[in-house]
This record gives sequence, structure tokens and C-alpha cells, in this order.
Amino acid sequence: MLLVLKFGGTSVGSAQRIKDLVKLTVSEVPKIVVLSAMSGTTNNLVEICDALYSKNSEKASELINSLKQKYLKEIAELYSIESSKTKAQELIANHFNHLHSFTLDMFTVNEEKAVLAQGELLSTAMFHYYLEEIGVASALLPALNFMRLDANDEPDMVYIEKQLTEELKKHPGQKLFITQGYICRNSFGEIDNLKRGGSDYTASIIGAAIKSPEVQIWTDIDGMHNNDPRIVSKTHPIHELSFDEAAELAYFGAKILHPTCILPAKKRNIPVRLKNTMQPEAAGTLIANIETKEGVKAVAAKDGITAITIKSDRMLLAHGFLRAVFEIFERYKTPIDMICTSEVAVSLTIDTDKNLDHIVKELKEISQVEIDKDQTIICVVGQIPKDKAGYGHQVLESLKEIPLRMVSYGGSSNNISVLVNGSLKKEALQALNKGLFNY
Repeated sequence: MLLVLKFGGTSVGSAQRIKDLVKLTVSEVPKIVVLSAMSGTTNNLVEICDALYSKNSEKASELINSLKQKYLKEIAELYSIESSKTKAQELIANHFNHLHSFTLDMFTVNEEKAVLAQGELLSTAMFHYYLEEIGVASALLPALNFMRLDANDEPDMVYIEKQLTEELKKHPGQKLFITQGYICRNSFGEIDNLKRGGSDYTASIIGAAIKSPEVQIWTDIDGMHNNDPRIVSKTHPIHELSFDEAAELAYFGAKILHPTCILPAKKRNIPVRLKNTMQPEAAGTLIANIETKEGVKAVAAKDGITAITIKSDRMLLAHGFLRAVFEIFERYKTPIDMICTSEVAVSLTIDTDKNLDHIVKELKEISQVEIDKDQTIICVVGQIPKDKAGYGHQVLESLKEIPLRMVSYGGSSNNISVLVNGSLKKEALQALNKGLFNY
């Protein structure tokens, strides 16, 4: 049975960090190690893509050369044997020559996906080479050989299980495998990705595919905290969460975990443990199919929300009206986060403005429309029974000094959500920390 360990960009962010991974990954316990790109690399690659899209080849070349120098500096510190340095230099040369090739041809979305894949391909090869240098046996599993999306951009689990099993069979007796997070192929076989933060998703998919006893997500914080430690001064890590609680927190803004990560593990009942690379002895957070204690566990915030109020000239709940509204959002593949209705209006929120103009244009054909941008959803998560008094009062009392744009309560026994203006986010999180956790 193979454990699955995922390490984010900060965990492979420098030569020293890559060396430090040995203590966390090399043991007698068989495992697959999933790596992100070195911190900052994906952002750099996005900049390169932007320059290529704007046909600014000179700027793209400058950015590529700058990133290459960063990698050359890291490999000079990472390897001490000349043969290892030479091998790593050849690796860097091959990848960056590949990047430079995009400055010579027309640049499309397909080429962009290939550019964005370079970070994970580099970090995994660099770690694999370092293990070779220090005499640790490992096998590099190319994620592009087994990680694939179907026509609906969902993991093709039948294909992934089959191909991953075949890849593992190529290395009988091996106990340490290394593979790339984030990158995959689409249903046409083209290079694609699982979107930003997708390395968590990769680890969860792999864990589900091989029925791993546990998936570990290693970051630079000691587990899921009860509030945002970047904004609130007093927070604490949560010892354990149910799958549903963790999914709510991830979806509504807890940055430590990618929102899609929970589902594959939940479907196969595979525990997910959040650990701290900088403090490996810390207990972290266990996410599993467990019944946690009643009460509020944590608060999370999701920024960049747009609230849309739709007013009907006739009774809102007239037959077919809400269906017509939802079909507009469905056509533009825009999910709705919160929704509140009254007799004459419905308010709802979305987290992307991608197709907002088209959506508003269609909504105005059947109703009056008001838009409020730059809103924030504050989500209170825990075991919050619908038939128990006090929880709603506790949340609203904590926020009594803060104007609330919307309130959602009762749709889930794990979630009470409110919508506030984005400028009030910090004040709201601090008020909830005091009101719910006495901090």
C-alpha cells in the first residue's frame, strides 16, 4: 500500500528546501510523492504566456532567460557532484530551449498549457536527480502518462487507474515514486492542467486511484486553522474535520486546501492529512469520514464575489421564472454560491465575472437587475444542527456592527454564510473570532 504525499511550491522553493524533503520522504514506508512547481515559477510562466499572447517576443525571451538563471542558481547549490550538475544543466537547457521555441511560432491555448507544465516537470526531475546523487533509489512517474481528463474536464478515473497501475508495474520492488502535480492531458491527449492549486487534486486523485491508506498534503502551515491566520492574530489548528466540513472550508476560501481535493478522497473513503513541512512533528489536521463534535469549527472567507439581485415585474415565484433565471447561469457555466429569495426578488452570488455582461444582458430581458461587485462570503463551518437553537444567533450577534448583504442558513448542517462588502472582511473575521472562539 502506497501513501501519497503532496508538497507545494514553498516545500520545493529552493535548493535547501529540496534537500530537506529527504527527511520527509525517504523511509521504508512505500509512497508516491507529488510535487508542485518551485514557488513563483507558475506565476513567471503565466507572465511569459502573457508576453507571447501579446506577440512581444523580446519581453518573453527576457522573462525566460531570467527564470532560467534562477534555476541555474538553484542547481548549483543543490548538487555537489559534477556529473549531477552536468545532468541538471542539460535538463535546464532542454526545458528552456523548449520555452524559447514558443517565441518563434503562433501562440495558442494549447501552447500555453505546455508552457505552464514546465514547472512541475522541472521540480520533479531535480528532486529525482538529487536522490540519485545521495544514493536513494526512486522512480519518476510521468503524470502525462496516466493523468487524464474526460470530455467534461473531470478526472477519467478508469483510465487513470489502469495507466497508473501499468506505470507502477514498470518498477517492481520500488518504494519511492515521484510525480508531477497539476499537469495532465485532456480527452484529446493534449497537455492540460487541473487549474491553479491542482497539485492537491492530483494527490487526491492518485490516492483514490490506488486506494491509498492516506493522502498527506504538506504545506507551510500546521493544518487547517479555525480562522485566517494572515488576518486574525489568534488562531489555532483544528485537530480533525469531516469530509463535508473540510469541503465547505476549502470551497469558501481556506487557502491551505484546494476545493476539488476532497471529493475523490471522500468517494473512496481515504483520509486526508494536512501537515506542516516546517514543523513535521505538529499533528496537523485529519480529514476523514468521521462524526466530529457538535459546534462551530472554523471560519473562512471567499473574496471576489459578485452579488446579483433580480427583481421581477410580476410575482417572482410565478411558474417557470426561477427556472428561466438558473438556465441563464447554466448556459454560461457559471455556478451560484449563495441564494436568497423573497416574493419580488432573488439575490444570488457568483465568484467569476467571466460572462457577467452576457448573463446580465439576458437577465434584463425578463427582470430588473442590480449588481454589487467586490463582495466577500464569510462562511462559518462545523456541525451545526438545524434543529438546535443558538448558532444563528451567535453568528449574527458577533456581526451586529457589520452590515450584512445576504445571509444563508439552513441549506446545510455544516454551514452558515453571510455576504459582506469586501472592505469589511477583516473586521468581520475578527468579530467572529471574538464572538465564536473568545479570542
